Amino acid sequence: MNVARVVILLVALVAGGAAAFLAMNMINQEPETTTVQVVEQRPAFETDEVLVAVQDLALGTTIDRSNVTWAAWPTSGIAGTYILRSQLPNGLEDLEGTLVRSEFFAGEPITQAKLTRTEGGLLSAILPAGMRAIALQIGADTSAGGFILPNDRVDVIMTRRARDFDNGAERFITETILGNIRVLAIDQTIAEQDGVAVVVGRTATLELTPLQAEILTVAGQMGDRLTLSLRSLADAEAEVTPDAVHLINGDTRTEGVTVIRNGVAVQVNPGL
Repeated sequence: MNVARVVILLVALVAGGAAAFLAMNMINQEPETTTVQVVEQRPAFETDEVLVAVQDLALGTTIDRSNVTWAAWPTSGIAGTYILRSQLPNGLEDLEGTLVRSEFFAGEPITQAKLTRTEGGLLSAILPAGMRAIALQIGADTSAGGFILPNDRVDVIMTRRARDFDNGAERFITETILGNIRVLAIDQTIAEQDGVAVVVGRTATLELTPLQAEILTVAGQMGDRLTLSLRSLADAEAEVTPDAVHLINGDTRTEGVTVIRNGVAVQVNPGL
């Protein structure tokens, strides 16, 4: 055999063995696992701790550690009325024992304007400065079937009998004497109980200005019937009819002057 052929054959055998060895190693080698860690990028913003309600707080609720707590709040969304821990570190302790004068919802920031501390009754605590509370006798037939609740808005309508001075004919006059009046309480109830409407009461307590209180007092004496007319929530900010100031200042109206005789209103027409 030619020596050159023998050398070529040996070289081919060695190369084939090396190739087979490398192939076997590549088959048995486990693939490398690459782990990619994803880091969530969140925008950084400053926060402060705000005093918030843990649960719904109804009118008259006493503030304590069980119903309010500190919660992180973005500084960009903090109103000037919020109670901040950075400004009042003892705010929770300082507000214990105060009464809620306007309801809070769970998670809502607490504001001092909606709280009051008083040694008197709750009604006087929730009554705004300069306003008066006047009680009015009601029934189901004079209070929208008993569906009027505290914080509703009503009109007060007076119905009275009048008799013409010349012929003695009797007629009825009805007019709205007060408009858009807030109901403070029905009997002793100043809020709904767990979302359930209160039973029909016998007394409605209304929030009035001193002048409106005088008008209602006079109307109670001269009228035969006072009725509460429930207003829609959509009309709460609507323009209302001026109060019936003529009932207390003696103004003459187009239908004449009303004279009270023996408890009966007699209509006197001027010029007749």
